[in-house]
Amino acid sequence: MPTDPAAAVPSPAPAALGYRMPPEWAAHQGTWFSWPHNPDTWADHLEAAERALARAVHALGLGETVHINVLDAAHESRLRRLLGAAADAYVRYHRIPTNDAWCRDHGPIFVTNPTAEAPLAATIWRFNAWGGKYPPYDLDDAAADRMAEALSVPRFRADLVLEGGSIEVNGNGLLLTTEPCLLNPNRNPGLTRADWEPVLQQMFGVEKVLWLGGELAGDDTDGHIDNLARFVDDRTVVAMIEADRTDPNYAGLQDNLRRLRTMTDLAGRPLEVLTLPMPAPVVIDGRRMPASYANFYIGNRVVLLPAYGDPNDAVARDLLQRCFPDRLVVAIDCRAIIWGLGAFHCLSQQVPAV
Repeated sequence: MPTDPAAAVPSPAPAALGYRMPPEWAAHQGTWFSWPHNPDTWADHLEAAERALARAVHALGLGETVHINVLDAAHESRLRRLLGAAADAYVRYHRIPTNDAWCRDHGPIFVTNPTAEAPLAATIWRFNAWGGKYPPYDLDDAAADRMAEALSVPRFRADLVLEGGSIEVNGNGLLLTTEPCLLNPNRNPGLTRADWEPVLQQMFGVEKVLWLGGELAGDDTDGHIDNLARFVDDRTVVAMIEADRTDPNYAGLQDNLRRLRTMTDLAGRPLEVLTLPMPAPVVIDGRRMPASYANFYIGNRVVLLPAYGDPNDAVARDLLQRCFPDRLVVAIDCRAIIWGLGAFHCLSQQVPAV
């Protein structure tokens, strides 16, 4: 990593050329997945996780192209059988092998400038498996470049580790992230908030960075924002809260809520903060999972909501349906997927329309 974080940013930077990261609810030309395959991640839950993700693919296919990274020809053939012939109308397969399935984090983060000669571009970051936790990760680290190449879009490379699940934008100048993740020395040792803010501004075309502090029990990402709080429009955030004061998530989520209620947009107006309840603890084989309704994914026509067989599934669905009246909120049981320590947002990466 460069001693000076500014040296990690390409020159000219995307923002200097008029690029910015659109919010997730902006129109997509597609959604990208790296298909689950790693038995070290999924163990006996792999086939059930694949079936749940197949449901998500079919739901998204109603409104956009679905890109899927596969290992090789045999993996593609197997996946075609799983998804069925009807999926050929909206699925595009890419033989881009990965170590694991978390496309949000190892894929490119796209930025747009409708007036540029190349209106879609990819920001490419280093990937080290959330602080070197899960080697090998060489294929994942190479995947973003190959995905951008598959779309024939220009690339802006930043010589820093950053995962897509660690940032959230509102499309109107704000970026939301967390201190436990971005300031963790297992990614970019020594970087401070003051170091990160100009990097994020230059790479994503934002003006103001908002910082949260809490993280979920069982979350191996060290506090990705997409498990904690999400923008649903340019002034509204939905935030996870825990009602049980004895739960290990209670204090951190309350701290996040307090911070959010003091935050303002670029015009100085307070953010509107809505709360999402946590599901009851999801424990599989004695291990606490980072189950969160905030890990939803916003497609063109649907919102994919992770469900956990909990009464609060319906509460979360109803709240998000009010937030996205022009989309159908589709709740899909994620108890097999969450075994891998993520859900739909972690598995996906949007490709903005231009």
